[in-house]
Amino acid sequence: MSPYAETAPPTADTPNLPPVDALIVVDVQSAFVTGDGAVPAAARLVDRTADLLARARRDGALVVHLQNDGEPGAEDEPHTPGWELHHPVEPGPRELVIRKPYDDGFEETALGTVLAGAGVRAIAVCGVMSEMCVYATARTALAQDYRVVVPYDAHATQDVPAAPGISDVIPAATVSRVAAYALGSDAEVTVRACDVTFAAPASAPAPRRPYAYR
Repeated sequence: MSPYAETAPPTADTPNLPPVDALIVVDVQSAFVTGDGAVPAAARLVDRTADLLARARRDGALVVHLQNDGEPGAEDEPHTPGWELHHPVEPGPRELVIRKPYDDGFEETALGTVLAGAGVRAIAVCGVMSEMCVYATARTALAQDYRVVVPYDAHATQDVPAAPGISDVIPAATVSRVAAYALGSDAEVTVRACDVTFAAPASAPAPRRPYAYR
């Protein structure tokens, strides 16, 4: 049995969450969701992020794909097959790609400028890896006073290998859960992807460039 809870259809108990006006898709790149290097929850992650993307586009939210630039020889080295984004990008003023050199999607990138320029107030963050790039990006968003939703079934990571004398293998599901809770009580981390709703940013000047940049 999978250690991950499956998303169920909404019920009367489904939370009525205020919408978010931006979706940040963190490093959903071929190296991390396909082949031998894929995270254990890759199939679920791809399904959930695809659903979030479809609904964010439909409802006019800003969509930002973060794309990690790995070091030379890394599985996500720029312009190698593993570096490519798994989900197709829909060109247009409301969807863009921002390449990043560090875990934090805000560090030395245009992400903060793009969000502010679009009038974004609330974001949903999904992708990989839970305890690294997802955590770092969500943490900075919280520090910048964004409302942050990290749906528990839409981010994933790898198992932590055993360390003799320290711990056995730590399952990826446990790592993801701890990483989300480490964001603190200001982040919304117990909602499902299907519970997240979207709306266009209220002040809505469109980003000037449809593809991206640092």
